[in-house]
Amino acid sequence: MSNSSILPPELKAIEAEILEYARAEGLDFPEVCFEMLDFNQMNQVAAYDGFPSRYPHWRFGMEYERLRKSYAYGLHRIYEMVINTDPCYAYLLASNLTIDQKLVMAHVYGHADFFKNNLWFAHTNRHMLDDTANHATRIRRHIDKVGLDEVETFLDRCLSLENLLDLHGPGIQRQPARFQETEQTEEPAGRLPSKEYMDAYINPPEYLKQEREKRKQEQVKDRKFPAHPQRDILLFLLEYAPLESWQQDILGIVRDEAYYFSPQRQTKIMNEGWASYWHSHIMTRHALKPGELIDYADHHSGTMATSPGRLNPYKLGIELFRDIEDRWNRGAFGAEYEACDDQRTRANWDRQLGAGLRKIFEVRRIYNDIGFIDEFLTEDFAVRQQLFTYRYNQRSDNYLIESREFTEVKQQLLFQLTNFGDPIIELVDANYANRNELYLLHHWESLDLRFDYAQATLENLHALWGRPVHIETQVEDKGAVLLSYDGRQHMSQLLQKPAR
Repeated sequence: MSNSSILPPELKAIEAEILEYARAEGLDFPEVCFEMLDFNQMNQVAAYDGFPSRYPHWRFGMEYERLRKSYAYGLHRIYEMVINTDPCYAYLLASNLTIDQKLVMAHVYGHADFFKNNLWFAHTNRHMLDDTANHATRIRRHIDKVGLDEVETFLDRCLSLENLLDLHGPGIQRQPARFQETEQTEEPAGRLPSKEYMDAYINPPEYLKQEREKRKQEQVKDRKFPAHPQRDILLFLLEYAPLESWQQDILGIVRDEAYYFSPQRQTKIMNEGWASYWHSHIMTRHALKPGELIDYADHHSGTMATSPGRLNPYKLGIELFRDIEDRWNRGAFGAEYEACDDQRTRANWDRQLGAGLRKIFEVRRIYNDIGFIDEFLTEDFAVRQQLFTYRYNQRSDNYLIESREFTEVKQQLLFQLTNFGDPIIELVDANYANRNELYLLHHWESLDLRFDYAQATLENLHALWGRPVHIETQVEDKGAVLLSYDGRQHMSQLLQKPAR
């Protein structure tokens, strides 16, 4: 990839100016390399999730066609893209106005700072630009060796399972460390009580050896496999499924890329809010010229606008960061502030702490979207931003406001963000009924699985595992249900157990 030296002189000067402003404001980021693309090239890179090279698959072509038609019909416009690598690569749309390029560069530096400093990105591969190219080469090699149809079919199955990950796995240890055997202090297995002088007759060595072997066999029989529930089902399949070497390689590629992109999904509101905060701050405090004000206001407001039925992460993120900064500047937090029930006093509260900027940098470093919303979205903020929940009404054939209650709004927002709205599924037994069958458990949260999705998932798991697959779930008004697939037909049965 070429770097920012290919920019025309005017944009190189703007880049140097925005870079100086970003550094002066305390942003910390690796080298950022800008590249100019026309709209067709931008759509190609966007279809590849920001990378110039990906493995061959029909979904990328489908996404490109969607983007191309959407751009042609004036339904969308990609002003920029930036990828989490070191150095960071960012793409500018060649048809952007100069004011747009300024805004985009400031926005990109915000993203680059977030990528480098947010803890949820600490484990990500900063050399993914090279790795995606290597992944493409390896999959093309498998296609040449095995055949396009077989590789594509297997890749489809892997991609349909790419959300069966442990999103927090890179940062925590779910299973205890392996037990380190120490010298045994208990009585040997099977030893009968006896006086010391009679022990050789009552507990002969042959008898003790037989008892030890018997105890080992019982322990193996009782041992659960896996010993602990597994959320990273893809890793379990990689280690234990009867896959050929090329299949293991493809499944590993899908898993690696899924883990690379997961922090971006976990921090979408914060990441876009942080970048928007800094492009707004840099433009309005430093870089904006009087003649550029109208165009800037028009394009910035377009980015912050909300559409009916959709949550705008740019808008929610920037407003929440501004609210945090304001509250910590005024000292509007803590037990004393929360205990105050006079609205006028709360509105005029100002302890002149001036800690707002330091606080938002701290928030940027520690939180993901769930913690961000849970910790800092307050009732006052929800009222000012006019947040509400809505629901489809079949009688009127329209969406209606369901509630403006703060607890319901916050709960619904957190529910949507948890696991990206996907069901939480764990593998609890890989030898179910002692038949080498997979048994999965769905953590039901008052929302039923879609049976067509569940059945398709079971089919794809069966294709990788080679044995019947089951998933236990909950169905409202019915109770626990076991869905199964044995390679020929789907089965469903009610379980005689209390609802979880």
